[in-house]
Amino acid sequence: MLTYYITDRTQFAGTEAERRDQLLQTVRNATAAGVDFIQLREKDLSIRDLESFARQVLSVIHAAGRSRLLINHRTDVALAVGAGGVHLTGEDLLASDVRALAAKSRPAGKFLIAVSCHSAQQVRLAEAHGADFAVLAPIFEKVSAAGTGIGLEELHRAARADPEPGLRAEAGDTRGGFPVLALGGVNVERASLCAAAGAAGIAGIRLFQQSLDLPALVRSMRSL
Repeated sequence: MLTYYITDRTQFAGTEAERRDQLLQTVRNATAAGVDFIQLREKDLSIRDLESFARQVLSVIHAAGRSRLLINHRTDVALAVGAGGVHLTGEDLLASDVRALAAKSRPAGKFLIAVSCHSAQQVRLAEAHGADFAVLAPIFEKVSAAGTGIGLEELHRAARADPEPGLRAEAGDTRGGFPVLALGGVNVERASLCAAAGAAGIAGIRLFQQSLDLPALVRSMRSL
């Protein structure tokens, strides 16, 4: 199973400087523990501040391990700082357009594109446009006071098997199909349910950011 840590420094206490320091330490711990991907999702930062902070995060990652950094939303920042890729939302360019843009400065296969999806249909669209994987959400969390997550059946539909093993081979997972990572209310206990439904990995904020033992968490995910 792939592991995908999504950052949120606002969950930490203290001043802005203290929050950033705590986030950098968590990134250091996550990459040292073997987390596959880290998505820098500090949406409130200006482009210039995001770029500067992304360079700090990359420096920590390169010193501590081999995680790949994806920048949320900002393809330009991801390319400028040399990140491993970008995480696209539904309001961003299509993955095919981003691929064409990245190809001007990155060799084929050296820039990953993840896409946020909320249904199996959106996952198929992301796949058709050449994304590397999708992050499907919310699996368990409530969308609103009157609603629930999209559920394991939708995850199963989204994660249907195809012949090519794709990206999951990087984590030793040889199952076929377009990789779909589960996000939203996924804890250690629920992760096994997501794996059984066909998820290629688990994404989360609190799951990784508040973990007291990241190496053990990663090992538990790998064993699913």
